[in-house]
Amino acid sequence: MKRFIWLACFVLLFGCADNHSNRNPYLSEVSFTKTINLNLPLYNNLTVAGNGVLINDDGAGIRGIIVINQGFNTFLAWEASCPNHAPSGCSTMSVVGNIYCQCDCEDYRYNLYTGAIVDETNDGNAYHNMLFYQTTVNGNILTVSN
Repeated sequence: MKRFIWLACFVLLFGCADNHSNRNPYLSEVSFTKTINLNLPLYNNLTVAGNGVLINDDGAGIRGIIVINQGFNTFLAWEASCPNHAPSGCSTMSVVGNIYCQCDCEDYRYNLYTGAIVDETNDGNAYHNMLFYQTTVNGNILTVSN
C-alpha cells in the first residue's frame, strides 16, 4: 500500500508538470482522426518505403498532414503547416525528394524521418520542429490522429 501512495504522490507532483513553454505558439491543438486506405490509388506512393505524401483533406490536421512510409509497415505523420510561422496561404508544405518537405514562405526544409528543421540558421532565433501525429496500422488501413 505504501508503494501505491508513493507512486500516486510522484504522479501528482511530476506527471502534471506545466510544459507549455515547449508548445509551438504558431500551431493550435486540433483533434482529428484520418483513416487512409492504402489500397486506394490515391495513396499508392505510401506502399513503398521511403515515400512521403501530402494529404490536405479537410479535417486532417490544420493545413493537412504529411505521411511517410518508414518501412516495415511503420508510418510517421506530421502537420503540413510550417511550424515556424502562423498558418497562411504559403505555409502548407510540399514533399520534396520524398524524405523532405519544404515551406514556400521562407523555403524552410524539414526531414520527414525526424521532423527536424534542416536549414536552421545561426541567427539567434528559436526554430520549431514539425508537429507529430500518432499513427496506427491495421492491415491496409492507416489511421492518423491527434
